[in-house]
Amino acid sequence: MFYMLKKIGLASLFLALTCHWSASTSQTLTASRTYSAAQLNEDLLFLKQAIGKTHPNLAHSVDTQRLDRAFKDVERQLQKPMTSEEAWRVVSTLNPVFADGHLLVALPDIEKQAAAHVQSGLGFFPFEVQVEANGDVYILAELGGASSALASRRIETINGIPAREIAALLLARTHGDTPELRANILSTRWWRFYWKTFGAPSHFDLTIAKAGAYDTIGRAAVSKLPASLASAADFEQQFKFELLPENTALLTINTFWWPDKKLFYAFTKQAFASIRDKNVTTLLIDIRRNTGGDDDMWKEGVLRYIADKPYRHGSTYQKMVLEGRQSASEKAGQVINGTIQSWEQPDSDNPFHFSGKTYVLVGRTSYSSAILFSNTVQDFKFGTIVGARGYARARQSGGIQLFSLPHTKLSVVVPRFILDRPAGAGGPELIQPDIVVADDPFNSRSLIDALHAQIFDRTQ
Repeated sequence: MFYMLKKIGLASLFLALTCHWSASTSQTLTASRTYSAAQLNEDLLFLKQAIGKTHPNLAHSVDTQRLDRAFKDVERQLQKPMTSEEAWRVVSTLNPVFADGHLLVALPDIEKQAAAHVQSGLGFFPFEVQVEANGDVYILAELGGASSALASRRIETINGIPAREIAALLLARTHGDTPELRANILSTRWWRFYWKTFGAPSHFDLTIAKAGAYDTIGRAAVSKLPASLASAADFEQQFKFELLPENTALLTINTFWWPDKKLFYAFTKQAFASIRDKNVTTLLIDIRRNTGGDDDMWKEGVLRYIADKPYRHGSTYQKMVLEGRQSASEKAGQVINGTIQSWEQPDSDNPFHFSGKTYVLVGRTSYSSAILFSNTVQDFKFGTIVGARGYARARQSGGIQLFSLPHTKLSVVVPRFILDRPAGAGGPELIQPDIVVADDPFNSRSLIDALHAQIFDRTQ
């Protein structure tokens, strides 16, 4: 059984997993082009240069001495020919060292690859999972999001290998500000990281915890898209409006990006019209799953209905002047420290303006523009921030630039600015809700119900 296995190093475990799953995979992955050690090291040099000419201040998130050691370790491993996926498994170990959700090395076109994978009849790990920072892996749902009778049960082994050690290998390649955020990001992308790290077994033998005992189950790989991809193109999954008891409304916004922004603006206009017509006095805005997007979507789609004073989405900033964006006063390669001078004005004549109580729910993967939104709401007192203590920084990087490594074509994301929240650079480093409420990953409704009950109790 799993508890009798001796602890082994990550490198040895990686080799063991690769050998085991290569043998158990019914269909092997299509062979990729192999790149020489010289080409791989040219890619690594390109990566360093891309970061150097784009990022205004690595010390914002990175222990630079640790990063230097990590680069040297990666360079030592790139001394033999590799495919692009093999190179990613090495270079992506820089991601947790970067410690910034906007600074990472990724595989390109993963969504297209996943669709082709499914169309070819191959499958993925059969469950959606929740990964904790300590490496525990729990079943969240069936792959694709359908409810599972096994939900909330901890996975102990996968094909005979401790799940915690598998999680450690995947977390060592995951981006994000903190260990907790990286675990939450991996939770939504377990299928992807597992597939691209270990291949595509056709069958999984799992040992799962059960009230002081263990069950062993077998599951075939599932040939369908995971929930994170299936819901991404579904407007009704991303944006929801619901009326709750006690003159309360729930507005769920899972992204601040949509290709048809007019559709989103029409949705929020209708929501706030319903809020007025139904005499709603308390509004809950849920952005716990919102990983960001465009600032204008929350400015135009939300704040125009609740802002009652001028506001700005940040204060001071650092930015790198990029080639092609220089001016007489700003030269390419120069780092500029400045202050946001432009302010947004409230829409005082808006017939759907909401002046009741607003609560913004932040959570496990709230990030990027979603954090700028919560910062703005909190600092200008447009509402109250609610949720578990922050997994991400309040001081956000942004203005991401995309690069492709010249040989392996791995994708590189690098931010060009760092923005202080409207209240300034002081305060907690991580998002700090005004009201701290636990967020159960196995019951997303529990936080909403707890807050609603708390608000109702306070009015008695």
